[in-house]
Amino acid sequence: MEIDLDSILLFLHVIGATVLLGTGAGIAFFMVIANGTRNATLIAHVASSVVLADFLFTATAVVLQPMTGVALALRTGWPLGEGWIFYSLVLYVIAGIFWLPVVRFQMQMRNLARQAAVEKTALPAPYHRLYRIWFACGFPAFAAVLAIIWLMLTKPDLGRLF
Repeated sequence: MEIDLDSILLFLHVIGATVLLGTGAGIAFFMVIANGTRNATLIAHVASSVVLADFLFTATAVVLQPMTGVALALRTGWPLGEGWIFYSLVLYVIAGIFWLPVVRFQMQMRNLARQAAVEKTALPAPYHRLYRIWFACGFPAFAAVLAIIWLMLTKPDLGRLF
């Protein structure tokens, strides 16, 4: 059985999309559940794992995803100006615009929760403000990733933009 470069690229691209969607959903789930406990020690622990997961998995996929996608498009003859590819790239940028601050917010929430745990105090107001912003940013980022996956799977004819 011969495995060609296109198959490897496609496999890596699908795995990357799966990691982005799965890690994003998992991180959101665990942060929301931990936040609901209002337990600073638990939140600090979960937020530490979430930050680590974002750096190990999400960041790796974020870097590799456009590389494998562009390589696939070029190797299979899809011009980057094809509508569904162009809009996928635009949505990717939108997801990134919301994801980058979220990573910073997670680190700040982790630090605030750690401090509250050490001091045996309630979570401070800045933690709750960051959590609300973090939560709100998740929706457009997650929706953008879902839309990208839909575009990749259906490849709708949206014309050629350039």
